[in-house]
Amino acid sequence: MEKQFFNQILANSLIQENSNHSNQYLAPQIITNQPHDCLWQHLKYELLHCKEFKWAVAFITRDMLTPLKVVLKELATKGVHGTLITGTYLGFNEPAVFRELMKISNLDVRIVTAPGFHAKGYFFDYDEYQTAYIGSANFTRSALIQNQEWNLRLTSMQQGQFIKQLNTEFERLQQQSVPLTYDWIDEYQEGYVKPQRPGSSSRTDQAAPIAPNKMQAAALNELDDLYYQQHASRGLIVSATGTGKTYLAALWTKKFKPHRFLFVVHREQILLKAKDSFYRVIGGAKDDFGILSGNQHHAEAKYVFATVQTISQMEKMKQFAPDEFDLIIIDEAHHAAAKNYQSLLNYFKPQFWLGMTATPERMDNQDVFQLFDYNLAYEIRLQDALGNNMLCPFHYVGVADYEINGQLIDDTASLKYLTATDRVDYVLEQLDYYGDNGQPTAGLVFCSRTAEATQLAEIFTQKGHPAKALTNQSSATERARVIALLEKHQIEYIITVDLFNEGVDIPCLNQIVMLRSTQSSIVFTQQLGRGLRKYPGKDFVTVIDFIGNYRNNYLIPIALYGDNDGDPDRLKTELLTEDLVGVSTINFTSISKQVILDSLAKVKLNSLQTLKTEYLNLKQQLGRAPLLMDYQKFGTVSARPFIENPRLNNYAEFLGKMGAKVQLSEYQNQVLTFITKELANGKRPHELIVLRELIEHGHIAFDQLKRIFNSQHIYVNDAVIQSVIQVLSLAFFDVKAGKTTRKAQYGDHSLIQTDLLEISLSSAFKQALTQSGTDFKRLVNDAIKVGLDFNQNYNNQAQFTLDQSYSRKDVCRLLNWEKDVSAPLYGYRVTDEVCPIFITYHKSDDEHQRSARYQNDFTANSVIKWYTRSPRHLTSDEVQKLLRGVDQGNQQTRIEIFIKRNDAAGKEFNYVGEGEIIPGSVHEEKIASNRGREKAVVAMEIRLKTPLTLAAAQKITD
Repeated sequence: MEKQFFNQILANSLIQENSNHSNQYLAPQIITNQPHDCLWQHLKYELLHCKEFKWAVAFITRDMLTPLKVVLKELATKGVHGTLITGTYLGFNEPAVFRELMKISNLDVRIVTAPGFHAKGYFFDYDEYQTAYIGSANFTRSALIQNQEWNLRLTSMQQGQFIKQLNTEFERLQQQSVPLTYDWIDEYQEGYVKPQRPGSSSRTDQAAPIAPNKMQAAALNELDDLYYQQHASRGLIVSATGTGKTYLAALWTKKFKPHRFLFVVHREQILLKAKDSFYRVIGGAKDDFGILSGNQHHAEAKYVFATVQTISQMEKMKQFAPDEFDLIIIDEAHHAAAKNYQSLLNYFKPQFWLGMTATPERMDNQDVFQLFDYNLAYEIRLQDALGNNMLCPFHYVGVADYEINGQLIDDTASLKYLTATDRVDYVLEQLDYYGDNGQPTAGLVFCSRTAEATQLAEIFTQKGHPAKALTNQSSATERARVIALLEKHQIEYIITVDLFNEGVDIPCLNQIVMLRSTQSSIVFTQQLGRGLRKYPGKDFVTVIDFIGNYRNNYLIPIALYGDNDGDPDRLKTELLTEDLVGVSTINFTSISKQVILDSLAKVKLNSLQTLKTEYLNLKQQLGRAPLLMDYQKFGTVSARPFIENPRLNNYAEFLGKMGAKVQLSEYQNQVLTFITKELANGKRPHELIVLRELIEHGHIAFDQLKRIFNSQHIYVNDAVIQSVIQVLSLAFFDVKAGKTTRKAQYGDHSLIQTDLLEISLSSAFKQALTQSGTDFKRLVNDAIKVGLDFNQNYNNQAQFTLDQSYSRKDVCRLLNWEKDVSAPLYGYRVTDEVCPIFITYHKSDDEHQRSARYQNDFTANSVIKWYTRSPRHLTSDEVQKLLRGVDQGNQQTRIEIFIKRNDAAGKEFNYVGEGEIIPGSVHEEKIASNRGREKAVVAMEIRLKTPLTLAAAQKITD
């Protein structure tokens, strides 16, 4: 009774009196900034779909205004307008915030001048209803994306009491507020004193120990393995600019405990900083740390920090014995191919050489990897570094480039168009709108041609934005002079042609501008990374990418999202729904997004030609034919397109196509195909772990196997163990697949044998593993490792992981069914224990005809209307089995729901969770078939136990 009474009160508050409207708007939700479901994503979605919006927000920071500008500029073209009420409480809002808000033409900003204004509400008007977000979040990057916040989302009919109260209160605030004007901002700025933020003291505790962050710890473990286990004498670390390479080197030196140590750099100005960083990590006597350069000669120190120009001189080197240093580290190791570095590499004989670089790829084709024996110990990727707060956050804005005669700038555009007055005015207009006036502009502009850089610098300067051009013809002295001008804010922009892809550190950069086509995802990432080093007073970097009609536009989402799986459908989904990388935002205007989608439609990311290119590139880095795990660690594509490519049965086949000598028997090839196609996707780890343990030990007791799973926090029970046996014995695949069975295609022999106590290798599989002269065991172990690596993205304490994709065959296996019945299993299958339901949300016309023209629809973020197949009645056996216990609130058949957007999304469905049938919603309907005859179906509403996140809903419904 109490619950019923509460629901009645809630309904009266949210829905207008005497309304016959369904409950589809009653979907309250708490938003707490969980991964892929933060408040900014909700606000952005509402903005893009509403008719008008009204916000009352006390605190606003500049670090979220860039993505807001992108959305509101799109809304301006649709005639959508909004009102923002904010204030001056505690002096939190900087004058620069108000100046940035004045740039937004379709936003009416009003200021509450009375003290104590601390509201946080976001309201969106639609034709018949209004959605409100009320809670703890101000309009700041931390509150909208990162912090643990509580924000309640409520939707109501326009005449509901709740909405009436909100609108009345908002109107009261409007009456108490004044319009934002430049005069008001000038007056506010005169008396403005920036408040001291809690924890913002500039004092640094120099005594605090330096501990490795998550990624540095992983790199140190890999170095341990390389040196102590593999007994290698050289290794290379690739670490994005700004991710703490120097501290990582110091931490490794501390672990190594060298008798003497040498650190080599190519620029004298960074020696002192490097020495101080090492001292903070290692400690001890300061006299142990010395500099060897043109100005200082402390060659006797235990830890020597030297410029390569000094120590490579023969008389300087000869001061030291070849084995003087146990450990030598070369910073910026991509320079190590130069002659002076070669002198060092040829003379000194340390126990270990360590190279550190952010950019191992060199334009002169010198093989940096070869210099370090192809031992790439670890790579800290840009996206991982951003996610671990190692770099400065960025706001990426993809805008359409200038149009000439109705056509976007393209690769063949003449120089006169690239430097035309109208184009430059357009570019500067975008830079002003999306740029941030809260700090002096320090920008780096990448363009496509030397003449373009020179002319753009002149025109920028003429138009009041001082700029200098730097090209590969500029001397080192000229480069240093121009960089100094930027750092002193005597110019706003350096305009260059790929000169600053690598090796240049300008921490003050707060704007990156791309006026050229994307050459490669690597170069794009390098150019983006120029501005990501943290710097005092720099809260974020604005990246403005002018996207023309370029054939390589598809590389942009690959670089931004770090998605190297080679799946164009997945990239399209990310482009349409995702807008975050850590606390950085990614924003595209509608035109630029469409240009990228057009580019994606024309390219085959997982073609054999593409995979061949990736193979050859990685082979050059490693000095050998790469294995699948090498793509996972070091590749610009992952192992997934090699595993899932329908034209490849296994990786051995691909190696053969590349001319590598791979020897496998027919049976070995079939077994490798089985492991690759059925297990290496990593969607369940059990079979992979069993194979790994059996290959290593030959047999496993059943009770020991359960302990192994439990120790790794992997769910296990007797049904799972029996399912693993069915799969590894191939009995699960003993079903027709064309003229034969898949069991026959996979070798027709069980990989295991069992008795009452243990599981062991079958004689056929054991013989295949021990057969000499083949590559079978190496490739099998590689496929197992890759599968377990993929499995890290899954929750192994449950059968399925929310928002992960599964095929019907995957579901049959993970539900522990004896056979793969995915062929006859179409929409659903009811058993005594479970019923998986597969829903294609947007059906094609042919699909509609086959399914008697019924459509599954979400009625809220957690309820879907679902139909059985036809003909079915309430009395049908499968319906009765499905409904057991529903009316008593004790549903006995577990329902697992899988949804995909449309047939173009492929064979896999997104897992959205368990569902429960809503009592009272079950009824029989008549639906017309494509022939006009009516057929009976049973309709019902199913509530998801875990409401869909906004990102998951967009993947399915948009």
